[in-house]
Amino acid sequence: MTARMDRSNGLQMLGIAAWATMVVALALILFVAREAEEAMGGPLQRIFYIHVPSAWAAYLGFAVTFIASIAYLRTGSRRWDLFAHGAAEVGVVFGALVLITGPIWARPVWGTWWQWDARLTSTLVLWLTYVGYLLFRAFAADPARAGRPAAVIGIIGFVNVPIVHFSIYWWRTLHPAGPTPTNLADGSGLGGPELLAFFVSLAAITLLFLWLVGLRVRLGRTADRLEAIEIRRAAQAGAAT
Repeated sequence: MTARMDRSNGLQMLGIAAWATMVVALALILFVAREAEEAMGGPLQRIFYIHVPSAWAAYLGFAVTFIASIAYLRTGSRRWDLFAHGAAEVGVVFGALVLITGPIWARPVWGTWWQWDARLTSTLVLWLTYVGYLLFRAFAADPARAGRPAAVIGIIGFVNVPIVHFSIYWWRTLHPAGPTPTNLADGSGLGGPELLAFFVSLAAITLLFLWLVGLRVRLGRTADRLEAIEIRRAAQAGAAT
């Protein structure tokens, strides 16, 4: 019981830290980072500070699903299955945010909401793959036996992550490259205030991702406990009858 309370308190503190950091990030994005040139979208370019960290969170979610799925196939532990499922759900949420914010910026800059170029198309395929993963789990005839085939989907789906990430280097694409760990300021158009806003936003969304996955895993454990109680009560009722 004490360990469970400690986990609950830790999750609560993580949530507070995530939302507090997000408030700071929004203040930096709106009032500190410089407005971009009109050719890059002007004030709409501020979407970048949410768009790119959301893409990172989606990658992170699918990576956790990939690792947890491998661990589940090796051990059969329900704990890993819960992590895989929860991370996939949160990854899909952030992936949807990427697909929503990108076209909002693209419309005034590219003159169209969507282009079927390599980066956008591969991102959509990646998102749909994990939406399919979630649908498979939701509509499985026997949810208790859905873990292993779902794990296989989660592992195979991750193959598309490096394709999405490197697509702008492998093929011609309209999508800008953006900052990289080896080229944050030079050539990226980001100065000190912009880099500060970017990294605080990245930290905020990473913390938010961790908090949401933690919440989803806790909900999964609670659902398992309730199901076990219902099964036990049904068995007791049957025995009494």
